[in-house]
Amino acid sequence: MSTRDVVAFIGSLAALAVVTAAVRAMPHGSPTTVALALLLIVLGTATVTRLWIAIVVSIAATLSFNFFFLPPSGTLAIDNPQNWIALVVFLAVAVIASNLSAATQEKARGAIARRNEVTRLFDLTRDVLRTTDTESAIDALAKHVARRFELSQVAICLPSDAGWRVSQGGIEALDIDAGALNAALAHDHPHTRAHSRVTIVPLRHGARPVGLLAAVSPPMLTTGTLEAIAGVVAIAIERAQFLAERDAAELVRQKADLASALLASLSHDLRTPLTAIRVAIENMSSDLPALDRRAQARAALVELDRLTRLFQDILDMARIDADAILVDRQWVTASDVVDAAVALVRHTLAGRAVRVDADSEAETQIDPRLVSAALSHLLENAAQYSPPDQPIHVVARVDPDGLHVTVIDHGRGLDPGEMDQLFDRFYRGRAAPQASGGTGMGLSISRGLLTAAGGRVWAGNAPGAGAQFSMVVAGPTRPVTVPQ
Repeated sequence: MSTRDVVAFIGSLAALAVVTAAVRAMPHGSPTTVALALLLIVLGTATVTRLWIAIVVSIAATLSFNFFFLPPSGTLAIDNPQNWIALVVFLAVAVIASNLSAATQEKARGAIARRNEVTRLFDLTRDVLRTTDTESAIDALAKHVARRFELSQVAICLPSDAGWRVSQGGIEALDIDAGALNAALAHDHPHTRAHSRVTIVPLRHGARPVGLLAAVSPPMLTTGTLEAIAGVVAIAIERAQFLAERDAAELVRQKADLASALLASLSHDLRTPLTAIRVAIENMSSDLPALDRRAQARAALVELDRLTRLFQDILDMARIDADAILVDRQWVTASDVVDAAVALVRHTLAGRAVRVDADSEAETQIDPRLVSAALSHLLENAAQYSPPDQPIHVVARVDPDGLHVTVIDHGRGLDPGEMDQLFDRFYRGRAAPQASGGTGMGLSISRGLLTAAGGRVWAGNAPGAGAQFSMVVAGPTRPVTVPQ
């Protein structure tokens, strides 16, 4: 018996006592008035509580009516046969009214429960539609089921090659052995396990079971409701599989597009230095003065450096895609990193004024190879997208949280509409047609290398200058110690 039932029962008996005392205190109270007053209490009780409580109150009201108001008063005996008829009619009316009221309440509770089930199923469907992460979709779905239907223990069980994948959703884990799950999948219809309150419902794609929904459900949650939940869960699983297949197809398409773009870019960028090297070698084989021969040799070396740089970019991109970049942390200063980066792109920066403001009084523990390679791409980008007669300014500092480097050019700056695409692979920007050649891989490689090294890079426009690229690499720091 719930607290509400106890309160209703005691309140009804108290109301009977109050009405009985009040009517007895009246000088000319008639039995009809008493019967109606007591019947009103019985009907009120049947309206707010269970049927058996209303029947008990009906019997109590009948006994009170007989004992206090039907002659002879003060005894349960009845002298007049008409009073017997009145008493029986009163009891019958009270019981029938209580039964009708209880039936109406039960229908109302059933309608409310069905409405709540439909609402919860709708909310669960909405949760399914909002779930887009295919990797954690099943785990999130189990939690949605537990939350929407107030289940303390629920699990979605899907068979796999390695056994069963069980996604727990409730606040308590639901432990079901693999043998029971295999038997339930073969059973292929809802059932409750013996000696437990765990109900197992199959998840079906069409007529084929693809998994199981197991739950310790409260009594008000029927097997039919669990089957409806299982239907929504099965649709959600199918949707997650479709999303995963779509993502895989999109990944294949992107890889094909990247491969096509890479081939197109390489075919152009390889042809140019190879042609220049061929011409230089042919010129060197002819009768040229020594000075001209040296110039042709330098031109060939420059183009060979370009080829080496291009192949290094391809290798870096492959390592980034394969997540195969090894990090080797060493103690270096900011000036060491900048000097190494400038050396990597010395031919690109030839003839350009590069102003370096680098700290050499503190050092940080980072991977100098990855960081200098990432910085070299920023320098190369600054040289490519700024006028040749304008300087490139590099500021590098070692702060308590690591290395900070900023590269500022004096070009036309960055278009705000391109900020989200700057670090995309093969994206070269709207200013690229007026600039020299390039693959559009530099900034993407720079971001990938810095991510592997524990850093990040971002872009903006410097006040009164052009584009500004900033990079931060986290690492421990210490002052530079001079050997004694």
